[in-house]
Amino acid sequence: MTEIGLADVLAAAQRIAGRVLRTPALPCEPLSRATGARVTLKLETLQATGAFKERGAANRLALLSETERRAGVIAMSAGNHAQAVARHAQLLGISAVIVMPEFTPATKVTRTAAWGARVVLHGATLADTADHARLLAEREGRVFIHPYDDPAVIAGQGTLALELLEDAPDLDSLAVPVGGGGLIAGCAVAAAGLKPGIEVIGVEVSAYAALAQHLSARPVSVGGPTIAEGIAVRDIGATPLATIRQHVADVIVVPERAVEEAIALLAEEAKIVAEGAGAVGVAALLAFPGRFAGRQVGVVVSGANIDARILANVLLRNLLRDGRLLRLVLEIPDRPGVLADISGRIGSAGGNIIEVSHHRLFASPSVQSAQLEVMFEARDAAHGAEIVSALEQIYSVRRI
Repeated sequence: MTEIGLADVLAAAQRIAGRVLRTPALPCEPLSRATGARVTLKLETLQATGAFKERGAANRLALLSETERRAGVIAMSAGNHAQAVARHAQLLGISAVIVMPEFTPATKVTRTAAWGARVVLHGATLADTADHARLLAEREGRVFIHPYDDPAVIAGQGTLALELLEDAPDLDSLAVPVGGGGLIAGCAVAAAGLKPGIEVIGVEVSAYAALAQHLSARPVSVGGPTIAEGIAVRDIGATPLATIRQHVADVIVVPERAVEEAIALLAEEAKIVAEGAGAVGVAALLAFPGRFAGRQVGVVVSGANIDARILANVLLRNLLRDGRLLRLVLEIPDRPGVLADISGRIGSAGGNIIEVSHHRLFASPSVQSAQLEVMFEARDAAHGAEIVSALEQIYSVRRI
């Protein structure tokens, strides 16, 4: 197993300079207020493909021999590594095949193909996808570019931490998303070399907590749906795991709801679009603020490739949880003017009606009554409660 050191990350930084964007590291006041930490976000969302994977792919492809370049490359990925390999292969004039799981969001498939790669959809899991990619690599004589279990890929990912610590040298903690382990391994090597003693913390989503299970000597058991599909990896790579054991201080496992809240906070308060995997570092601070209070924390926002429909649903679900979007069922008399009265009461109180559904035949206990479902927006939970209270003075109201 090849050991990776700071020299490898520094060499990778020189190799990929000009090919990969040096992304900004910016303070995030909304997250700092919410957690009591001083938070700096490393915005890998601004890469050309919308994710940090460009770094590892650019470094690995730059190291190919002429024979390997002529043979072409193949990669397996749920999306971000796919786009990164496709883009940098195109820049170098190298033929690329990308094998993606069948469940991959359409936006990632489309963008990968747009970089000139041949996309093959195969497998219900990343493991199935990887097996098929290796089969095609052998059949077509292509070089397999692993998304995380490759020293050159790991070194490339570590350039992120080099930039972050150059821009924010006072950080005492880093929160880094964990899928297969390549990103956190590279960042941990860079951080340990540049600033010994800095705390590097991995963040996993609850359905795919392989690293936490490894470090606590439990059998690895993962699976299930997650909004953080970019880190929905079956296991940690052997190469990154060895580095993680040496340099990573802790692993935090966050629930799905915290990831959704993190996506919403980034979008609404920080004006940053992040995918689920990209937002888990922020989710860790929201779910466990006491763990970070008073510290200067660098958070890697690793990707922005979220499906537009999923983003819209996340934002709406967050509005419901916050009490800014309310759904009510009212039992009302079936007579003229009642609907206008309810609409007027909500409107005059400052609520904005989104949807109304009126039921006479099936939901009402009496032929002379009806059931009204109404959805409306409020400024905040307290404002919503005021509107509901005003309606309850006249009508029977149930929140759903």
